[in-house]
Amino acid sequence: MRKKRKAEAASPVILNENEQLRVCDVEKYYGAKNNITRAVNRVSFSVDKGEFLGIMGASGSGKTTLLNMLSTIDRVTAGHIYYGNTDITELDEDALSDFRRENLGFVFQDFNLLDTLTIEENIILAMSLHGGKKKDVDRKVDSILKALGIDGIRNKFPSQVSGGQKQRCACARALVNDPRLIMADEPTGALDSKSAQMLMATFKAMNEQMGATILMVTHDAFSASYCNRILFLKDGEIFNELIRGEQSRKEFLGEILDVLALTGGDSRYGQ
Repeated sequence: MRKKRKAEAASPVILNENEQLRVCDVEKYYGAKNNITRAVNRVSFSVDKGEFLGIMGASGSGKTTLLNMLSTIDRVTAGHIYYGNTDITELDEDALSDFRRENLGFVFQDFNLLDTLTIEENIILAMSLHGGKKKDVDRKVDSILKALGIDGIRNKFPSQVSGGQKQRCACARALVNDPRLIMADEPTGALDSKSAQMLMATFKAMNEQMGATILMVTHDAFSASYCNRILFLKDGEIFNELIRGEQSRKEFLGEILDVLALTGGDSRYGQ
């Protein structure tokens, strides 16, 4: 078993003009000496600007670990992750914090909204961390509320709206600062089937109409069928890849279910 090691130095990588992200031979090991667990093993892929990429796999496949490294929450053991021409594996903690704030938007399963703030105030708070004039902030927040269909609940508190509305607020908060990439971690996991369908329609609009680049980790085949492309992880490695192309979403869903049957993933189809 290989021991944990630091990321190796590499020659600078220049991404092509369409690439948003490139992952190069990333590895992640936990533990020490004779008790080492390999969570991610030499994973490489890229994400293009405006792409909607899904990452799937059974529990323990490494998808959450991979997302944590891509979102700068966790460090790689080896390999490199490039956003544009920035290698985030070479940044210190302060630089990573700045990078995360300026480039990434997050949508989590449990919403992470502040209950003491209204829907509108939750979104304004995300913008306040970036500064800006009040007039500009109000205009941007107003625009994003209308675009995501939650303008009518702007003055309500999270406890007064549905799970689907909370998650659309989380999407608005993720989008409002124009991030280079939106990370979504099991975004439909806490939603009923109707809310999940509405949320995925929102993601589709964010991607196609607003040009958002989205990377979504999910174990739900229904949600994944909205993606342009899906990477399947098994035992910390990329096991398969599906590209939707010109297929209908129903046809793509069938392909996803077939691959999940091989990986042991949970389809949760029936929503």
